[in-house]
Amino acid sequence: MLNRRDALLRLGQAGLGALTLPGLLHAESLAPSLAVSPERPTGKAKNCILIYLWGGPPQMDTFDLKPEAPQGIRSLFSPIDTVTPGIQICDQLPRIAKVTDKMAIIRSYSHGSDIHEISVYHTLTGKFNPNLGGLRNHRNRNDFPNAAAVVSKFTPPGNMPASVTLPNTIGHDGVVYSGTYAGFLGPKYDPMELKPPAEVKDVAPHSLDLPKGLTAARLQSRFGLLKVLEQRDRQLQKDGAPRYGSSGYGMEQFREQAYRMLLSEKARAAFDVNKEPAKLRDRYGRNDYGEAMLLSRRLIESGVRLVTVVWYYVAKKDGNVLNVWDNHGGTASIGKITGYQMLKENYCLPSLDQGYSALLEDLAQRGLLDETLVVTLGEFGRTPKINKQIGRDHWGACQSVVLAGGGIRGGQVHGSSDKHAAYPTTPPVTPEDFLATIYHALGIPPETTIRDSQNRPYRVSEGEVVAGLFG
Repeated sequence: MLNRRDALLRLGQAGLGALTLPGLLHAESLAPSLAVSPERPTGKAKNCILIYLWGGPPQMDTFDLKPEAPQGIRSLFSPIDTVTPGIQICDQLPRIAKVTDKMAIIRSYSHGSDIHEISVYHTLTGKFNPNLGGLRNHRNRNDFPNAAAVVSKFTPPGNMPASVTLPNTIGHDGVVYSGTYAGFLGPKYDPMELKPPAEVKDVAPHSLDLPKGLTAARLQSRFGLLKVLEQRDRQLQKDGAPRYGSSGYGMEQFREQAYRMLLSEKARAAFDVNKEPAKLRDRYGRNDYGEAMLLSRRLIESGVRLVTVVWYYVAKKDGNVLNVWDNHGGTASIGKITGYQMLKENYCLPSLDQGYSALLEDLAQRGLLDETLVVTLGEFGRTPKINKQIGRDHWGACQSVVLAGGGIRGGQVHGSSDKHAAYPTTPPVTPEDFLATIYHALGIPPETTIRDSQNRPYRVSEGEVVAGLFG
């Protein structure tokens, strides 16, 4: 067992999962182990960047165009050839067309919900909960853990958090979506969140800002830091974890995580994209999306195992948080433009084209792509029929999702959809299968067991690995 002096000396080395002083003192003994059967080999990815296109991107306007479909279903965009013979994608993605040799496009991803909240939970956890929606969608400790939490569970403590969510988690109007944290695994395995959830006016649980009245010098003082930690611990022991607004996750209990980050100059530097060359920042795009993708590369380079990039937009007109891939069209906060005009705005296809292509090129040039799985998906696809606002509506039955790196064989299309991109014509890839594939790539067999607060066992995924994607 560590003594207090050892604990202080190891603050920059123990994992960010130790939330209280007793947890910190036992950090080494709490590191999980994962036995992998030699009969069941797993993938070679060390890290994962998950780009979540919140709102649901249209498959027939991105990676599965159907130029022979009738008017009213056929995309208003045109297909273009890519560097991979036989693969065409949307003409609004010319830079991505140059990196399809690194990508695997799944055109048969499918599930049974057209509701945002249910679909977000299903795609991030692999569990279907038909009761979610609206105010019933606050995340809570009965939720099944998402992929970031599962990866955290099986990542030994280190100088950096196991998982980070950028720039904000999924949520609006004070509701933080179920499926965005560790659920029943507990706050120790929550992804690190540097900003408060969208439209929640409070301090972020993992803010890197110093608390009021606490200087950096005092923070770095052993006596001052120990005093702060012990005070936090005593308060938590007395009162329990306070609630964060109505979303149900603790605030003060995470301060120790921020302190450890502040004590590590290397850790703080990892979060600073200003240290990147101006030319590279320009290549990614100087916007929320490009900056988040560049930051995700910096973080996995520094030891973070899974970074989730959440794609959302705050309307300049009224501050409304928008999941802009939800391109119905006619949204008042952005001028009631059509759904297709939404796709052409900088907050959709142009920034995805620039930032995603830059990320794959950057990872490849640094020798990181082979060990970094890059995953891109939304909660569902869009309807075949174009609506009256010249946009498309929710459609869970078919979606295109994309993987790259981490042992994935590039330059391939897996599965197919019908002539309207409405339904898979090959065996569907479900959210359960997709998560099983991610876990497999990261060395976590899908049959690995986790337990809830009542010690009930669950597989991390009930799906099957899509083995053909690898090699």
